[in-house]
Amino acid sequence: MRTLIYLFIGILFGITLFKSEAASWFRIYEMFRFESFHMYGIIGTAVGMGVLIIQTIKRFKITSFYGDSIVFTPKNKSVSRYLFGGLIFGLGWALAGACPGPMFTLFGAGFTPILVVILASIFGTFLYGLVKDKLPH
Repeated sequence: MRTLIYLFIGILFGITLFKSEAASWFRIYEMFRFESFHMYGIIGTAVGMGVLIIQTIKRFKITSFYGDSIVFTPKNKSVSRYLFGGLIFGLGWALAGACPGPMFTLFGAGFTPILVVILASIFGTFLYGLVKDKLPH
């Protein structure tokens, strides 16, 4: 039953991404050229909502739908890991024209060339898993 719920939420998320044009290569291109506020508005709204929701979960100790407590573990806040990770993510996003969420949305909408990007991202994730322990913390 959980799988069906997650599948439904994923399909709803994909439809939202596609209809809001967040999966549009042209919208992403406009964003990186600072020609349009469209994507910045979507990203800013998502970040703002994320902050509000996380703070609400922490303040009221909200549990998951299944009654499990939600635990927030502190993260290493070194600047270099976020700087390099952000640069790699941003370069991949700019080169591919899609970040991970819209990649699957585009494939689901019938844009089959995005399959090359999906396979490359899976391979990149695999490589990261191989070298993760060798990277400085």
